[in-house]
Amino acid sequence: MVDWNLAVATANRLVRPGPEVSRDEARAIVAELRRHARASEEHVRSYTGLAPADAASADTPVLIVDRPGWIRANVAGFRQLLAPLLERMHERRASAPGGAVLGAVGGKLAGVEVGMLLSFMASRVLGQYETFAPAAPDLPGAGGGRLLLVAPNIVHVERELDVEPHDFRLWVSLHEETHRTQFTAVPWLRDHLEGEIHAFLAETDVDPATLLERLREAAQAFTGRPNGEGDAGDEGGRSFVDLVQTPAQRDVLDRLTAVMSLLEGHADVVMDGVGPGVVPSVREIREKFQKRRQAGAGKLDQVLRRLLGLDAKLRQYRDGARFVRAVVDEVGMDGFNRVWTSPNTLPTKAEIARPADWVARVHRTPEP
Repeated sequence: MVDWNLAVATANRLVRPGPEVSRDEARAIVAELRRHARASEEHVRSYTGLAPADAASADTPVLIVDRPGWIRANVAGFRQLLAPLLERMHERRASAPGGAVLGAVGGKLAGVEVGMLLSFMASRVLGQYETFAPAAPDLPGAGGGRLLLVAPNIVHVERELDVEPHDFRLWVSLHEETHRTQFTAVPWLRDHLEGEIHAFLAETDVDPATLLERLREAAQAFTGRPNGEGDAGDEGGRSFVDLVQTPAQRDVLDRLTAVMSLLEGHADVVMDGVGPGVVPSVREIREKFQKRRQAGAGKLDQVLRRLLGLDAKLRQYRDGARFVRAVVDEVGMDGFNRVWTSPNTLPTKAEIARPADWVARVHRTPEP
C-alpha cells in the first residue's frame, strides 16, 4: 500500500541541505548536544518532580541525527503505527478486480507522497521523542522510545534568530527531554496514546469510493473560501486533514488533541521555567522563537502548514502552556502532577480551554 523505500528515497532527494558547517564544527555541535541532553535530565526532573518509573525506562537512547536520519526514523515509526490500517486496505484491494496492479501503482504513488511530506518536515523539526520507535541498526531504541535531536535544524534556527548558540541548544534539549520524562515517568501513557491512535485508524473508511467522495468534498470546502478562510461558525478553522475525517474520528481526535496539548504545553512551560537558571538568554530566545513560530517561513510554508493541520500544532503549544500555568498557579506542581495518575485524570479538550474545570474535577473536595 505504501512503498516505504521509495518514500525514504523521495524525501532524501527533495530535502534541502542543512547549513554549512565544517567537519570540526559538526563534531563539536554533536558533542555539545549530547552534553545538553544529559544535563537536561536532571534539570527537568528537578523542576517537574517526575522521574523514570524504572531503570529500563531511564535508559532510552539520545540520538543526534541529520535530516536523512530523521526521515529514516519517522518512516520506521509510520510503518509500525499504520500497519493495521494498511493491512485492512490491502485486504480490501486484493479482493477487487485488478487489485494487484492498483496496489503496485498506488504503493508507488503513496510512497512519493509520503516522501514529499517528510522532505517538508525534515528541515523544520528541531527534536522529537519517538514514542513508537522500532529498532534499526543505525537507530537503536526499540520499545522504550528514543530522543532525537536534529542538529542541522537546530543550527539553522539559532543562526536565523541570531541567538546565543549554546543557550539555544540547551533550551531545545530541555523541551525534548521533558517529552522523554513524560513517557518514562508515566508507564501507562504510551499504551494509552497508542490505543487512541489505533482507535482513530480503525474508524478510517477503506472503501475507495467513499474515501474519494470525502476527499472531493474536503477539497471543495478548503479551496472554495477566499485565502482558505471561512466565516464564523463554518469549518473555516479546519484543515484539509480535519475535513476528510469521519464523525467518530473527530471524537477520538478531540481526545488526542487534549493529550497532545497537555504534553506540548507542559514541555514549553518546563523549558521556560528551567531556563532562567541555566539559560541566561531564555527570554530573548522565547520572544524571537515565538515570532518565528507564528509567522512561518513564507507564503508557501503558511499554506502547507494550514493544509496539513500544522497550525493546530501551534495552538497546542499555546493552549497547553496556558492550561499548565493556570493549574500550577492554582494547585502547585505537585497538584498539577495528578494529571499523570491515570487516563481518567487527563484533561479533556474543553478542560484545556477551562483549566478551572479540570482543577474542580480532579481536586474537588469530598462532600462531608
